[in-house]
Amino acid sequence: MIIGVLKEQAPEQRVAILPEVIPTLLELKTEVWIEKGAGENAHSPDADYEDAGAVMRSRSEILDRADLFLLVSPPDKKDAESIQSGKVLIGTFSPLTQPDLVKDFKEKSLTTFSLDTVPRITRAQSMDVLSSMATVAGYRAILEAAFHLPSFFPMFMSAAGTIKPAKLLVLGAGVAGLQAIATARKLGAVVEAFDVRSAVKEEVQSLGAKFVEVEGAVEDKAAGGYAVEQTEEFKQRQSQMIQDHAIKSDVVICTAQIPGRKAPLLIKKETVKSMKNGSVIVDLAASSGGNCEVTENDKTVTFEGVTVIGNSNYPSGMPVDASRMYGKNLVNFLKLLINSEGSLHLDFEDEIIKGACITHKGDIINERVKSYIEKS
Repeated sequence: MIIGVLKEQAPEQRVAILPEVIPTLLELKTEVWIEKGAGENAHSPDADYEDAGAVMRSRSEILDRADLFLLVSPPDKKDAESIQSGKVLIGTFSPLTQPDLVKDFKEKSLTTFSLDTVPRITRAQSMDVLSSMATVAGYRAILEAAFHLPSFFPMFMSAAGTIKPAKLLVLGAGVAGLQAIATARKLGAVVEAFDVRSAVKEEVQSLGAKFVEVEGAVEDKAAGGYAVEQTEEFKQRQSQMIQDHAIKSDVVICTAQIPGRKAPLLIKKETVKSMKNGSVIVDLAASSGGNCEVTENDKTVTFEGVTVIGNSNYPSGMPVDASRMYGKNLVNFLKLLINSEGSLHLDFEDEIIKGACITHKGDIINERVKSYIEKS
């Protein structure tokens, strides 16, 4: 079986795998074909891939002859048309927000796996690309905020007097939020965090942050650890609490998202107007509507003296380690699909394989995606 890796289209800088995982794929008795220049943005030259045992090929050769494709982003229309029916694609396809893409996969009878739908169970942790990329996003969000904030994060004591530490509010204490808390604390900021899931309170406090809690949140164990939609009464109390804390903060990091739905609006325009001049908001939910009302996706804007940064793809800006983590997630998933002879073996009795599979032989396999597509 030939595994093909294409160079991602700009502005994406990551690559699906780095040379370091090639030996593992060869041990699975597969061939690995890499498009020339695929790893250059992640500082992995072609020579490194060849030294690791991969074969360098042109894009057209890989599209024509590879049996299985490892991707970061969905293929563009031209590439998708070049991939023959029955081939296998593995990447992050956001199927709940791209129904047309799913329909195209189905109509072309492609077997597709989207690792952002891998069940969040203990056995699947090593394949959890959402957590891996959220770790990068949370880290980079703090560095971006520190760069734009016109004051220090830590407290300084000098001959000129004492500089107070920055106050930071993190909205959403998932992987990105927790990483943001940890990084901000290392830089010396005073941190508060809010999340509708009371289960994360202990994790927040263990990182040295204060947990801001609004009682009465709806929690759903069936949501797999994700946040769920809340009642209107709760939203009103939540909105007031967030405004009270945001206007006292120097930095607000927004990470709250609900899979397959528009990101919850947590910071209204009026709240931004009340924030300190020079404050910074970093909105990691920008691509799904944003947690802040004035967020513009992929843009940095200034509103009433507040810098608002809308960026949902910080991992692309840190391509070496982001690609490293992503590639290891991919390889761990591949081990479930490839048998001892190096052939594809799809066991749909395995909840990880079934949960990650979007389409196969002209059918939609993931039940949640199937239900969503039928309603759309």
